[in-house]
Amino acid sequence: MLTKRIIPCLDIKDGRTVKGTNFVALRDAGDPVELAATYAEAGADELVFLDISATHEGRTTLIDLVKKVGAVINIPFSVGGGINSKEIVYDILQSGADKVSVNSSAIARPALIEEISTAFGVQCVIVAIDAKCVDGQWMVHTHGGRKNVGLDLFEWAQQAESRGAGEILFTSMDHDGTKDGYALEALQKLNDLVNIPVIASGGAGKKEDFLDVLNGNIAQAALAASVFHYQEIKIPELKRYLSDNGISIRI
Repeated sequence: MLTKRIIPCLDIKDGRTVKGTNFVALRDAGDPVELAATYAEAGADELVFLDISATHEGRTTLIDLVKKVGAVINIPFSVGGGINSKEIVYDILQSGADKVSVNSSAIARPALIEEISTAFGVQCVIVAIDAKCVDGQWMVHTHGGRKNVGLDLFEWAQQAESRGAGEILFTSMDHDGTKDGYALEALQKLNDLVNIPVIASGGAGKKEDFLDVLNGNIAQAALAASVFHYQEIKIPELKRYLSDNGISIRI
């Protein structure tokens, strides 16, 4: 049985960690460097850093902040936001990150996935997909959820895998920040269609939500933000709960 992972997510805007609901109504959640150090010490398995306004603002990820976060943690660390070339990936990896997450740039130019995976290895590439259910079909959105690009979630995930993605990070925009649980049906279908790990994102509100998504073959990792940022759920307690309920997880 594969060990499941708990992954806090730091959504960064203007150098601060923020969190909203359904990708809007952002509020401050603290200093990203302090939060990163806290999560590493608390037993998080990995950390995701997303510069959520980089693509919309037409710039690359904040390298200086990546360096500061990388200096205070000892767990795998992935970075996303404005990554559109393997040269930028090199800079990010040199700054202390272990993986990169590509979203809008990969949709605009799918060959980017192949370029990164060829240069740095499949294990380095996470393809992040933000999707919303529109008239019964899960449609991919970009630019922080602002733009429906007309792509089907499941077709794009399969194409991403074929081009060299090592993991898929699927965020349900409908569930984001609602704390009503993950998009289990969509995640199950996604997991059945691809042969790489699926990271579930969007909707965590209680410990049972993590159990639901990590039980069986729905997802290999669960990502969450606000429930960790505001200490509604503490990672050590969550992990003990999951372990007590039969989930293989690093304590």
